[in-house]
Amino acid sequence: MTKEGILHSLRLFEQAIERDPGYGPALAWAAMCHLWVYFDGWAEEPDIARLGGINLARRAVEVASDDASVLANAALALAQFGEDISAMIALVDRSLSLDPSSARGWYVSGLLRLWAGQADLAIEHVETSLRLSPRERLGAHLSVIGTAHLLNRQFGTATAKLLVAINERPTNPPPYRALACCYAHMGRLDEARDVVARLRFITPVVIPDAIQFRNPEHRRLFLSGLRLAAGQET
Repeated sequence: MTKEGILHSLRLFEQAIERDPGYGPALAWAAMCHLWVYFDGWAEEPDIARLGGINLARRAVEVASDDASVLANAALALAQFGEDISAMIALVDRSLSLDPSSARGWYVSGLLRLWAGQADLAIEHVETSLRLSPRERLGAHLSVIGTAHLLNRQFGTATAKLLVAINERPTNPPPYRALACCYAHMGRLDEARDVVARLRFITPVVIPDAIQFRNPEHRRLFLSGLRLAAGQET
């Protein structure tokens, strides 16, 4: 989860797509790469990265047929780029109907539920993913679980999860933002600002637009905490 690693991966996926324009896995993972590049502030031309990611994800859905992983990744990318969250949840539900034992599918389902405002269901689905793949690295999963606890205003529980998430994947920006938000809402501003300082070494995007959070109250909670942590009180 570094800029260099993701851009290198994207080049390889693009080579695969050149050889087979209808290869669903390459289309879906290329869409994910565009997503990371766009939302982490690494794109030289953000609008092109965004439109490229959306186009690749839509093409992946068109060719996916019964490939559960392709459907799940395409649903994740399209949901984060702002497409209708209910439709994307239906898409990942279809993925899980094809492969109910897909750890990836349950993880994506949890993430989409988080964005839809269903924090408790998000935790349940991500925990299902971990049970199905007990050797999985915990970073991304605990980032979702920790953020869900944050949205439930369980800041202490969230903090414990997010610290482990950062330790597991120290170059992944989302848990840093969620942790800074938690500390700010707990009144631990010095710690919140330390987390923001660490975040700036990873990405120039400290305060994102947070469009993925469809619940307005959740979005306000997240952004108000981040602004406070970044010294941008409003």
